[in-house]
Amino acid sequence: MIDLLFLSAAIPAVLFAGISKGGFAGHAAFVATPILALVIDPALALGLMLPLLMLMDVGTVRAWWGQWHRPSVIVLVAASIPGVLLGAALYRVTDPDIFRLFIGVMSIGFVFYQVARQTGLLKLSPALFSPIKGSVAGLLAGFASFVSHAGDPPMAMFLLPLRLSKAAYQATCSVVFWAINFMKAVPYAVLGFFTVETLAANLILAPVAMLGVWLGVLLHRLVSEAVFFGFAYVLLMLIGVRLIWVALG
Repeated sequence: MIDLLFLSAAIPAVLFAGISKGGFAGHAAFVATPILALVIDPALALGLMLPLLMLMDVGTVRAWWGQWHRPSVIVLVAASIPGVLLGAALYRVTDPDIFRLFIGVMSIGFVFYQVARQTGLLKLSPALFSPIKGSVAGLLAGFASFVSHAGDPPMAMFLLPLRLSKAAYQATCSVVFWAINFMKAVPYAVLGFFTVETLAANLILAPVAMLGVWLGVLLHRLVSEAVFFGFAYVLLMLIGVRLIWVALG
């Protein structure tokens, strides 16, 4: 797995994810998984990225400790458990092309969601906390995170209407995804997403991930969010179309 083709895709993908985590709230870190799914089995791409994403997030929960919205955290984490289990069950009865299709669709859907939000086409009206809506969001976030590391949209659609403070929103997202990632680690291991080769690749790419986080902090002041996310969304659209083409072909 670790050859020139793999490294030519993995190094920029992980670097980009680190930059997103370090300087742009992590919303574009998802792009690394679709890139890797172009050159290796999708399950291995997911397994490879999970430890790196957890490494990138190592200080996030600590930085925002105790500032989260407790009712949302409880509901979202609890509801994400069946979402993760659903993703695991789906993997057991499908082939890699189905996961390529899921990641491709998630890539394109992620772009449409973010663009709709930023252009005002999707307006999330203020709302009170609802355990039912939170349960649906948690289920979808758990499933989407399991199959593609892209649980952000359902989480945001539930949390943003609550009009939480910026700190509370960041803290809630951080602790919920931290919990979901730990949940995913067990089924990923059981299903064979982690291999000797992915762990070896993790050791090679860990410094790249941390370099990306450092660059993100630096670039946060030098590059506008519009430019950064514009590039990320174009890239995700192209990769998403390619993955769907491969999966259906």
